[in-house]
Amino acid sequence: MAEVKICGLREPAHVTAAVAAGARYLGFVFFPKSPRAVSGSEAAALTTDLPVGVAKVGLFVDPSDALLTKVLDAVALDIVQLHGHESPARVAEVKALTGLPVMKAVGISGPEDLVLLTEYGVAADLLLVDAKPPKGADLPGGNGLAFDWRLLVGRRWLRPWMLAGGLTADNVAEAVRLTGAPAVDVSSGVESAPGVKDSARIGAFCRAARG
Repeated sequence: MAEVKICGLREPAHVTAAVAAGARYLGFVFFPKSPRAVSGSEAAALTTDLPVGVAKVGLFVDPSDALLTKVLDAVALDIVQLHGHESPARVAEVKALTGLPVMKAVGISGPEDLVLLTEYGVAADLLLVDAKPPKGADLPGGNGLAFDWRLLVGRRWLRPWMLAGGLTADNVAEAVRLTGAPAVDVSSGVESAPGVKDSARIGAFCRAARG
């Protein structure tokens, strides 16, 4: 059984569906290019009545200190997720600036990328193991792409981690079984169109992931 993060939430009904389905983490995107982007005030409105134990995760892509401060002034996040080209040193800076745990997304396409998980594990509090986006992609994640999960079999890292990339209700159980992922992250895999979440798909994904 894996814990679940539903990322890219924008509507109250889908926040409700994610909580009802047992999602442990709710992700809100603060990256204007994304069809899932929200403002700090919008995220705050979406999270006013969350139950205890559900973590609010803010996704940023190479954010400035000013953007981080602006968002955190508007919404009380629990975790900052960095999904750009931030260096381990920048991860440490963001952690110091915000006072929050930092999750670093690391794109994987082949075994040569696995060393990055060790490098970022020194600075980050959590790791998000995702598929590396194709060259020239506008979005660093949420592209519905998977990678060869066999690369992760039997491996351990310095920090807790989540698996992401191309996950759906149809394949998440196998992904967890193969990799041993303690948690999984989904965005496009529970959507009916880019940026449009589907409550039924959220429920089905959570059931499949949590066994």
